[in-house]
Amino acid sequence: MIPVGGQFLEVVAPVREGTTAGRYLQRRGGDGGYMLIFQSDDQESHRTRILSMGWRIVTDFESHGYRCMQVHPADSGGTFLEIDRQDPWDDWHPAGPRWRDHVDTRTATGFAQADIGCTDPAGVSARWGAAMDLPVTIGRNCGMHKVRPDGFCVRFTPAGPRGEGLDTVEVKVRDTDEVIERSRSRGLPVHDGAVTIGGVAFVPVRD
Repeated sequence: MIPVGGQFLEVVAPVREGTTAGRYLQRRGGDGGYMLIFQSDDQESHRTRILSMGWRIVTDFESHGYRCMQVHPADSGGTFLEIDRQDPWDDWHPAGPRWRDHVDTRTATGFAQADIGCTDPAGVSARWGAAMDLPVTIGRNCGMHKVRPDGFCVRFTPAGPRGEGLDTVEVKVRDTDEVIERSRSRGLPVHDGAVTIGGVAFVPVRD
C-alpha cells in the first residue's frame, strides 16, 4: 500500500495457485491493473443500486469502521470495482494507523484519471455510471466515454490484445520531465510519455 497524496496505490501479488488475482492476471497474459477502489460516505445507496442491477457482491466485510464492497467484474465489465466506506472519513483501515507518516508529495500528489479497456466502452461506462449514480460524458478531444467521481476521471477505452482491464493511470506530479528522466535512469520502459510498471502505463501529468 503506497500513499500518493491522500490516495493509495495498492500492489497485489498472488502467493499461491487458484487465487482470483492470479486467474485475472493469467487471462490478461501477465502483470496488469486489477481494480479501482472508491470511497463513499453513502455506500448503502451504491449497494442498493448495485443489487437492483443484478450485480453480485463478491467481497463484503466490515472492520474498524471500514466497510468493503467489491462487485464481480463480469457484472461491472472492464475491471474490478470496489466502493468502500470509512468512519472516520480521513482514516483508511487497509493502510494501517500510521499511513500519513509515509505521505511524500514532493514528486507525486495524487491520481487524475484511469483508463479501462473494454470490449464495449459505451455499455460498460453506462453500467458504471448507473452503479455510481454519475452521468456518462463524452470527451471533447478524445471522444471516449467518461465517468467522473469527485476529483477523478474514469475513461472507458476500446480493449487491446490483452482484453478488458485497467490499462493506464494518470498521476499528478510536480515535474513531468523529472519523472520521465528518473524512470529512464532506473531502466523502466518509457513510451509516448508513459512509464510502464507492472503492466500498467503510468502517465505523469502536471498538477
